[in-house]
Amino acid sequence: MEPIKIGIIGHGFMGHEHEKMLSDFPGIRLMGFSDRDPSQLADVRPGLKQYQSNEELINDPEVDVVLIAANNNQHRDLVVQAARAGKDIICEKPVAMRLQQLDEMEAVCRENNVRFTVHHQRRFDPDFRTAKAVYDSGTLGDVYTIKSSLYGFNGNMHDWHVFISEGGGMLYDWGVHLLDQILWMLPGVKLKTVYADIRNVINFEVDDYFKILMRFENGITAEVELGTYYLADKVQDKWFERHWFVGGNKGTAYVDGFEPVGKIVRTSHLLENVSGQRTMTAAGPTRSFGPAPDGTILTESLPAVDTCHENYFANYVRVWHGQEEFLVKIQETRRVLRLMDAVRESGRTGKSVDFE
Repeated sequence: MEPIKIGIIGHGFMGHEHEKMLSDFPGIRLMGFSDRDPSQLADVRPGLKQYQSNEELINDPEVDVVLIAANNNQHRDLVVQAARAGKDIICEKPVAMRLQQLDEMEAVCRENNVRFTVHHQRRFDPDFRTAKAVYDSGTLGDVYTIKSSLYGFNGNMHDWHVFISEGGGMLYDWGVHLLDQILWMLPGVKLKTVYADIRNVINFEVDDYFKILMRFENGITAEVELGTYYLADKVQDKWFERHWFVGGNKGTAYVDGFEPVGKIVRTSHLLENVSGQRTMTAAGPTRSFGPAPDGTILTESLPAVDTCHENYFANYVRVWHGQEEFLVKIQETRRVLRLMDAVRESGRTGKSVDFE
């Protein structure tokens, strides 16, 4: 079978990541790059084209698929241009700055009969897939809470990410991934209400901290928290803290790190309520927060998952040859954009927002 010929717009961080992954990817031939800043093309690998403009790449008859890895505020116009040129499209996240832009992009793709999907590769993160496997297994019983958190140690955003006009900020950068993971973890479950606290801690224009609470129809409350300015003295060789917590009435699970470590934790028996009797512990007159008796806390290993970001493009190749459907569907990214609009509204008003 002929390889899919892909041209990439944008040779920044994600452009370089795509170059590394796709240069020798089975079923794909990487054609080359364009970038509005020609200096970004200086280290393109030998043998790949360096297009003089985005238009030259889009109109190259050898290019089958345009992969858009440009700044967020350029996505809408580039998708429209590529669709009108008859090219299939993979767009980096967030697919658009607002829902109306996605409506326009979808309409043009339908009119020109081109395939259109979004690069939500973090559906294949090992930490997320581990937490999802625990949830899907039902081993924790009735789950009541799911927490997802990511913190940068004394970090900050860089380059265009610090400008509103370019589509910067952490909600656009990482928030879209974290929200997509939660929604994909709970397929078909209505999200009833959203509450968000969004802050500019050390940045003037864009958000660098958010906490988002989501109440689902099945009774689960999901919490997503991110901060780039999380001062800590325990960094060692890490540049982040990444955590999942899943709580149910038959146990809990914690999943730490992108290459996760953690446990499923249960209790051999619940501590008994003793009416009229006070028990003194190191934590005070309480049993709920006192140390558990020996042998009470039991642990199990987390499920093993086989996942990597390359699976995103393996799915794309199979879709191209009619063997399966896109893993990332536009209606799913539409729901994420709607959720981000609700998050911004809640952050602006300080009030909970009804969603579905």
